[in-house]
Amino acid sequence: MHLFSYLRGEVIFMEIRIAPSMLSADFSRLKEETEMVNRSEADWFHLDVMDGTFVPNISFGFPVISAIRKFAKKPLDVHLMIVNPEYFLSQFKEAGAEVLTVHYEACTHLHRTLSEIRKLGMKAGLALNPHTPVSQVADVLECTDLVCLMGVNPGFGGQKLIEGVYKKAAQLREMIANQGREILIEIDGGVDLSNYKNLIRSGADVLVAGNAVFADKNPELVIKNLKSSI
Repeated sequence: MHLFSYLRGEVIFMEIRIAPSMLSADFSRLKEETEMVNRSEADWFHLDVMDGTFVPNISFGFPVISAIRKFAKKPLDVHLMIVNPEYFLSQFKEAGAEVLTVHYEACTHLHRTLSEIRKLGMKAGLALNPHTPVSQVADVLECTDLVCLMGVNPGFGGQKLIEGVYKKAAQLREMIANQGREILIEIDGGVDLSNYKNLIRSGADVLVAGNAVFADKNPELVIKNLKSSI
């Protein structure tokens, strides 16, 4: 799918990326689920790492990421929902992360952390919880490649989209354009076939879909539909 937006007053075309969230996959069939995403029209694998402290849930760590990397033929988009993410950046690089996202709310020295992610050769992502205004990230966009707007309160899959994310995406898109930067906007949580078009129209470039993909009898078709034109 392609959509136009504005950068420095000019119309540009953006390719919409779909990143199935492996948190919703069947872990007893992890190889098969990974190969399904490989076959599909998805662009990335989205991997949520939770520590039970920053969010009220625990997911997986380096061994699972490395296992997925062994079979994955597409980039790993790793989303850290953990405290003190700066302690583990090089380890996530070694595990196979190509995009590494940290939370605004979890980083004391955010500029330093984002810059270090880039120095390690990964794309630097910055995630915002639903309550955090996009205005808070204006001063670190210079060292950011992707901003992930949470469409739900993080910690659990299968939640309903918080509709305030539409306004936040539009505000962020305008902020990025005003700074003359090319930064991806990702929406994580609550994405499905009923709202993906409005999310894209609001400014999203990357859609993370978990339950909507893996709970369906035909996940490849869901991914194909999410990639379809508006």
